[in-house]
Amino acid sequence: MAQPTLSIIIPAYNEENRLPITLKQVVQFAQEQPYSVEIFVVENGSTDRTYELAQDFASVVPNLQVLRESRAGKGLAVQKGMLAAQGDYRFMCDADLSMPVAEISKFLPPALQVFDIAIGSREAPGAIRYNEPGYRHWGGRGINLLIRLLALPGLRDTQCGFKMFRGTVAEDLFRCQTLANWSFDIEVLFIARLRGYRIMELPIHWYFNPETKLSPIRDAVRMVLDIVTIHRNARRGAYDLRDQS
Repeated sequence: MAQPTLSIIIPAYNEENRLPITLKQVVQFAQEQPYSVEIFVVENGSTDRTYELAQDFASVVPNLQVLRESRAGKGLAVQKGMLAAQGDYRFMCDADLSMPVAEISKFLPPALQVFDIAIGSREAPGAIRYNEPGYRHWGGRGINLLIRLLALPGLRDTQCGFKMFRGTVAEDLFRCQTLANWSFDIEVLFIARLRGYRIMELPIHWYFNPETKLSPIRDAVRMVLDIVTIHRNARRGAYDLRDQS
């Protein structure tokens, strides 16, 4: 296959129940596009049949590849997929597909033109959340307030799991990433700000899925510690521009 226009990266940890449904939708979306699409499932230390199910799909879908990241952490899985991808645009996509797959087109030309990173937002004007309990919504807003105050002022929803990167931008940023867990989004966007990349927030339709793997209190504490690490890395020059070859 020639260099793809779009790469879709799906990190998957213990997703044997949701992944088959998601892959059917993603594969159908890819087949309907007038441009070339490659799909990566990055299995991430699962203890169920996630890897085997993904391999079953890959055996019959030529543009689907399955990678394994034995170390725990969503950040490591996304990093592995982003750096293995070849697409001009690279899209990270949660395995629960809580954003309808058709909305990926919003993140690409001609719908979106001038950007380096486009992040799906559940808070930007025009976004709609479906079936989300109030406690989850306000807990998420509290976490985002901390992120805005401590690391990324002005961004309404940094932790939505749907983000598009231009290919060259993805290679630059993910080679600098150091965090393994779900705070990697904050680190990558923080580096992007240092680099002067253009970040856009796009309103999406988002459907709450109760099978979340997050623990609000534990992960909020972890996030604050990770932000301290990000600022320490920045002071030490870990994110300075350099030859990444």
